Amino acid sequence: MTNENPLVRQTGLPSFDAIRPEHVKPAMTSILKQAETYLLQAEAAPLSDWDALMSPLGKIDVLFEYGWSPVSHLLGVANSEELREAHEAMLPSVVQFSLKSKQSMALYERFCAIRDAATWIDLNDAQHRIVTQAILAAEQAGIGLQGEARERFNEIAQTLSQLGSDFSNNVLDATRSWHLDITSATDIDGLPESFRRMAAAAWSDAEENKDHDDANADSGPWRVKLDAPSFGPFMEHCRSRSLREQVYRAYVTRASDGRTDNNPLITKILQLRGEKCMLLDYEHFAALSLSRKMAADVAAVQKMFDDLLAASLEAGQTELEEITRLANENGHDGDLAHWDVGFWAERLREQRYAFTDEELRPYFSLQRVMDGLFELCHRLFGISVRAADGKAPVWHKDVRYFEIFNEQDQHIAGFYLDPYSRPENKRGGAWMDDCVARSVTADETRLPVAHLVCNGTPPVGETPSLMTFREVETLFHEFGHGLQHMLTAVDLRDVSGINGVEWDAVELPSQFMENWCYHRPTLLGMAIHHETGEVLPDDLFEKICKARTYRAASAMLRQVQFGMTDIELHTTFDPDGIESVFDVHRRIAEKTSPLPPLSENRFLCAFSHIFAGGYAAGYYSYKWAEVLSADAFAAFEEAGLDDESAVAATGRRFRNTVLSEGGSRHPMDIYQDFRGREPNTDALLRHCGLTGATS
Repeated sequence: MTNENPLVRQTGLPSFDAIRPEHVKPAMTSILKQAETYLLQAEAAPLSDWDALMSPLGKIDVLFEYGWSPVSHLLGVANSEELREAHEAMLPSVVQFSLKSKQSMALYERFCAIRDAATWIDLNDAQHRIVTQAILAAEQAGIGLQGEARERFNEIAQTLSQLGSDFSNNVLDATRSWHLDITSATDIDGLPESFRRMAAAAWSDAEENKDHDDANADSGPWRVKLDAPSFGPFMEHCRSRSLREQVYRAYVTRASDGRTDNNPLITKILQLRGEKCMLLDYEHFAALSLSRKMAADVAAVQKMFDDLLAASLEAGQTELEEITRLANENGHDGDLAHWDVGFWAERLREQRYAFTDEELRPYFSLQRVMDGLFELCHRLFGISVRAADGKAPVWHKDVRYFEIFNEQDQHIAGFYLDPYSRPENKRGGAWMDDCVARSVTADETRLPVAHLVCNGTPPVGETPSLMTFREVETLFHEFGHGLQHMLTAVDLRDVSGINGVEWDAVELPSQFMENWCYHRPTLLGMAIHHETGEVLPDDLFEKICKARTYRAASAMLRQVQFGMTDIELHTTFDPDGIESVFDVHRRIAEKTSPLPPLSENRFLCAFSHIFAGGYAAGYYSYKWAEVLSADAFAAFEEAGLDDESAVAATGRRFRNTVLSEGGSRHPMDIYQDFRGREPNTDALLRHCGLTGATS
């Protein structure tokens, strides 16, 4: 194996521009061989010898960080059939090695020996966490299973890994394969100019239209797609009810039939998760999931759901009645259907707050928003963010690279930003993932590097990316994740950054950052008209703040519905029983939504969070962490948001606890160090305008 293969290097930043599908097999074959050697070294380490055990294990992590992680990342942002095939060809071997490591009795005995040794008290909190988490991981990887049970467990792990990859690919394929072409100006009536520009560009960019004249915003044709920047505005502004219905039905039935049908995959995934829990002697998959989370048990999660449901259900019904009344006053006959809600909700918002998303867009060019975000982080955390374009290879021309410096002007971290939607090869949603984890050893210091991925509105022609306010919030959200990864002060890679953080606490920094989008100095510092240079008028700022709680109950109910569905599918649901997963979703929706779903709704077939991501029996984490994040922001409110020195002092305390300590201690202990007490729901309900529920 020569160093010509970009996946075998172990220093610097990944060569994303040079990685090709044909590199994957030879690189991973070599990497797995090296990893086996390091594993043998760790298994032979003297009992109770921390360094002898952890040094070779750290080398294994670095091998995969440079060899396998970039491949997985590219699947999400630059997907292709060739890359999928290369990934799937090596996936079984990667999973097999992972299981072998976790099921190594020699490693398990060494971690237990460290825990039981007299020198345990000499280790720090981070080392304690690594050891206890490694022991739990081994036990949950089947270390105690023998013979046929072990073989079956490993079969399940292999199959679940492949099913998750297949599920995600099906959602991507189903989303990008569907489109609606509009040629009549009447049908496009009411849709904002920014949408028309984007939709015309989507039509022109399609492979089948390359030999035709380019479309334009005024005369079309226009292509509607199912990715968020297209679907959302279309449902809010299209005046043609029949077209809204057509697009909505396509959206809620994605990946539910034909070649991309995820229905059988869902059944198989739930069956295998249940069988895995039986082998490990857990009551159900939710019990297995929660054993690694901040929430104590399913009852604790359900109590949160009950509290939030009690605060939201009546208000949600009122919100539906309000938009129904407006629709009826404007000629709509009878009740609203699902494809009407977004449209009439947007009309009521425009009427009530006298502004539209389109009025705001010109004030939120991506560069201005980034400048404002970086200035906020300087005020709060004392860091400086600087563009470093050209210093790092990228996977697409729109991707940018940045570096972070501390108060002493020392380079401490870096991140990639991939801001725009590319439905042809990039999965939907927004996420942060680690590229390089921080680690400090006797030989070297590796600085943390993050991937920040969004699916925002792309620029069109000479017009820069003009963001919706929700896209601004999303960028702040993902940057919050990035901050916890990049501002870590932990030297041990297993618990630095977001590593080792309980899943239901990992959304705390991200949701915390969203609150600053409603902070006057922060927002007005970045909301500058891209053509005139005018700062967002005060009256528009006030309307944005008032609109923050608009339909907050409906948004709360939606998240509670998804979380409750997830928990039931992973507790009492029988995938071999009479009731289908869609029956479960519909039954829970009838309890949690004023407008139950269509009978043909197949939303679960595109619910990648729980079937292809890390949120299985953990989707509740968004709300759990939102309680934490709102309570954390309340600390700044109590200090005085107009008091710069108080805000800075509170910000440094947040950095030195939540952001710096990461997974090195239990999140509740870290949170109490920041806040001085445990969190409660008061701030969240106050921010949502839903006060009155039990804390």
